[in-house]
Amino acid sequence: MTLRKLLPCLLLIALIVPASLSAQENNDFYDNVPLKEYPCPKIEIAGEVVSPGPVDLSPLPLRQVLVREAILKEGKETFVGSYVFQGYSLFDILKERVVAKKNAAEFPSVIDLFVVVENGKGEKALFSWGEIFYPITPHRILVAVKAAPIIPSLTKEVWPLPDSPRVVAADDLFSERTVDNPTKITVLSAPMSFKVEKGKSPMNAPTFSLVSAGKTVALFKEPPTEGPFLTMPSVFYGRGKGFHGVTRFSGRPLRSALEKYLPPTAERLRHGCFIVASDDGYRVVFSYSELFNRTDNGEFLLLDKQSEDGGRFTIYPSPDFFSDRAVKSVKEIHYWEF
Repeated sequence: MTLRKLLPCLLLIALIVPASLSAQENNDFYDNVPLKEYPCPKIEIAGEVVSPGPVDLSPLPLRQVLVREAILKEGKETFVGSYVFQGYSLFDILKERVVAKKNAAEFPSVIDLFVVVENGKGEKALFSWGEIFYPITPHRILVAVKAAPIIPSLTKEVWPLPDSPRVVAADDLFSERTVDNPTKITVLSAPMSFKVEKGKSPMNAPTFSLVSAGKTVALFKEPPTEGPFLTMPSVFYGRGKGFHGVTRFSGRPLRSALEKYLPPTAERLRHGCFIVASDDGYRVVFSYSELFNRTDNGEFLLLDKQSEDGGRFTIYPSPDFFSDRAVKSVKEIHYWEF
């Protein structure tokens, strides 16, 4: 092909490429400016682990998340900025720490654990063990040691950067679980006991209660009508028994049933926690934030099974890879704040 014939094609490419790449050097919209680096924080692991003590972050891989940061400021939804964060995930930080549960004799599973991250000022954020180790997309909660703003191409606004390393929960709608200069990560099991009857049959709880501060605030005899009715298909897979089948779960979001009794506040988003107990003593922990404060539209569904065994109410955890935090025959849901 002669240069004369190639010229129209070259002109067309010249017109297209600047339109798409004129504001940057490549197709990555998130590397507009260099990352700001922070000193690596000194963090100790405490609580129900075999080897408490300081953690060495240096051999861990750097993970990256993108965050559109907004907060509840005096009850109002306030935008802060949009950022790239790089850092060390709580998954990687905790994965080598063998758990030593205080309630292991009663309930050996890790699904009733939670984690509290805090700094020297006493500021704290609570995460369930499940949202760290069980999600379909892991490594979304970081101790961030690098940050950069994501700058809009038209307005050129540059968002203010943090002054220090911080804990970032990338799947939170409102960034209330941010902890600057974290110094301590504590692993704890749920602070309440339930009678365990493994293999109980039939297993059925016709109602379930919502308990807060030791008082029953609601008794659910019928499935709630609040919230959208959803059907979610799942390749249902357990950590122990593996494949359970392709199942379609239908119900309403659990948060819709609980919201009028425990509406979202900044304090609940930071420190709130639920423990859901079954008729046979099986129990799981959910943080308040992972139920009420998601940016990924993941839902924990409350199902009405109406069966003699395994009924009546069931919780399906759609954001989880494993099925372990699915609860049949829900009997009690307890809320507390750490």
